[in-house]
Amino acid sequence: MAKKHKLPKIGFLYLDYVLRFFDYSNFRGWPDKIEAVTYHWKNDKTRFINEVKRKKIDVLVGNIPATAYETFKEIAKALPHVRFIPSIESQFCNKSKENVTLFCEKYNIAAPKTLITYDDKIAEKHFKKCHYPQIVKRSYGPSNYGGYFVHKVDNYKEATKLFAKKKYKPVYTQDAIPLKDSGDIRVMLIGHKPVCAFWRYSGSGEWITNTSQGGDMSYENVPMAALELAVKASKAAKAEYWACDIGIDENTDKAYIIECATAFAAFPYIRDWIGQYIMWDLSDGRFRLPHVPLFSWEELGKMDPSVLRTLRHLYFAKYEPSADGVYWLSDKGNFGMELTDESTPSDMPPSIEPPVSENKLPKMVKGKSESKPSKISKSKLYDINTISLTELMTLQGMEEEMAVKIKELIQNGAISTFKDLSEYHFTSKKQVSHWAKSFNN
Repeated sequence: MAKKHKLPKIGFLYLDYVLRFFDYSNFRGWPDKIEAVTYHWKNDKTRFINEVKRKKIDVLVGNIPATAYETFKEIAKALPHVRFIPSIESQFCNKSKENVTLFCEKYNIAAPKTLITYDDKIAEKHFKKCHYPQIVKRSYGPSNYGGYFVHKVDNYKEATKLFAKKKYKPVYTQDAIPLKDSGDIRVMLIGHKPVCAFWRYSGSGEWITNTSQGGDMSYENVPMAALELAVKASKAAKAEYWACDIGIDENTDKAYIIECATAFAAFPYIRDWIGQYIMWDLSDGRFRLPHVPLFSWEELGKMDPSVLRTLRHLYFAKYEPSADGVYWLSDKGNFGMELTDESTPSDMPPSIEPPVSENKLPKMVKGKSESKPSKISKSKLYDINTISLTELMTLQGMEEEMAVKIKELIQNGAISTFKDLSEYHFTSKKQVSHWAKSFNN
């Protein structure tokens, strides 16, 4: 009788004040205890490492936010025998938009022509000669912050006015893609196979394709070019799970990566599929590899989001003939779910380091480790009525999409103190209590 494959010990990687992507229910059927290790920020690196060793964890599962990325690079080096899922290398794009561009350049993945520079003279020369419109972004974190840090400039005068006001460093600007149907496409992949994809259309009178800015979405007619590019990026990242935002040029039908990362919002049933895939990967085939038919999202997308948010552990079976005469119901496309390759430090392209003259840049721009945050004095306490989105993003453990929601509630007069957030379900009591300490009311 063959000896059963010994299962590795799994641990969930959690961070205080950061919403959890995975839960035990996503790993239904795993026979052994799954540990949890929570990073408490501040000077918690040594304690975290020791807890992982004490619990004899072999695999840590969970995303790392941009503010903790540099610290977890150090933690991973101190835990060489622990596998991170996703790997530290595959989370390179999570940290900043410039990292997304560097990743695409290293692996020859189609992306908009981009300039990244700390040199004002180079930026000045670029804006005098470049093609307009240009898309200017604040290069921090993988997402667009609901579009608040993404700007379109139509000429040199608008570009210089924007940077005089915003003072973004580095300068990060891209040629604007003339988007087909005024939309872009979000593609989610597991094991390099697309499992969900949808169009995101800009709202009336808007150009940003973000649903928080009044945009709309559709699961229909996602072009194969977008799926092929997303698969190429996923394989280059060696990521167990991955998401891309892709723009299609309306003049050429060519697909371009706009954003990509391992960190993305997903319905619970998609997180269940990721859990199933990871269990299959770690068990030497003892658990079933999830089968998700291509374009199944078109049918699932016909349901109301309130229904999609409650669907759990969906099961698709591969077609097997049940009558005389072989009849194949072939899967659309030829993308198979497959094992990801092992990551190595050489997979990451070199980062662009700010010059010495930029030493006084805000901490979020420099990307320094957050392991020694400054203490909040009474003079630094924020006012709920005047706090900016940028300042919200500096709160420990704050995520981009959550900061956007909070800012909108403030602007709409829905909350007058930070503790009023307790009435909303996208935050926890622990988060609200922690963040409220940074406000004068």
